Amino acid sequence: MSDELVPADQSHLRASDADRERIAQVLHKATAEGRLDIHELDERLAAVYAAKTYGELAPITADLVLSGLPQPPVVPQYQQAVSNRIGGEPGSATSVAFWSGVDRKGQWVVPRLHNAVAVMGGIDLDLTNANFAEAEVTISVFAFWGGVDIRVPDDINVKVDGFGFMGAFENRAPARPHIPGAPTVRITGLAIMGGVEVKGPKKKKSQVLRELLD
Repeated sequence: MSDELVPADQSHLRASDADRERIAQVLHKATAEGRLDIHELDERLAAVYAAKTYGELAPITADLVLSGLPQPPVVPQYQQAVSNRIGGEPGSATSVAFWSGVDRKGQWVVPRLHNAVAVMGGIDLDLTNANFAEAEVTISVFAFWGGVDIRVPDDINVKVDGFGFMGAFENRAPARPHIPGAPTVRITGLAIMGGVEVKGPKKKKSQVLRELLD
């Protein structure tokens, strides 16, 4: 395997456990054929299991052939994620709650920029079943003596960089790796004496029960 055979746009991507196991099998077979000694096998296996990206895996089998014949280098298999969440007619560009409440959930299309303004009111934005007008969208939030809750599913990328002044702008969604091909939602803005909370998907009743019993 050589760096040239790992496309530049993939070499920085995270490798999976299956990718590492696939290359470990190649090393074991090469050792059985006498192409590597036990010491070299240990060194390369250590490098395989320490590798985090395709680019780090690429050099490990670069000098190996199998069964006496040159073989195509082992390149970790990667398929670009294709999201069916991107596209559709954009929905409303604003959600405004002034001494009132706004609730957006179900199937709706988040526009490229959505402004959420809560003044002594509350806004709930649920993206669980939403589509996104573009691959990258921004939700800009302003909360003054009000609250905004944003629920995000696991199959999108989320960036939160808002600021709280005598209030809170919190990201409570579970940490997740970057998902290539999935829509990216940036959540930014300001909370003054109010609160903005980004949350993960709702837990199923069975999951909540299991956690209570553990």
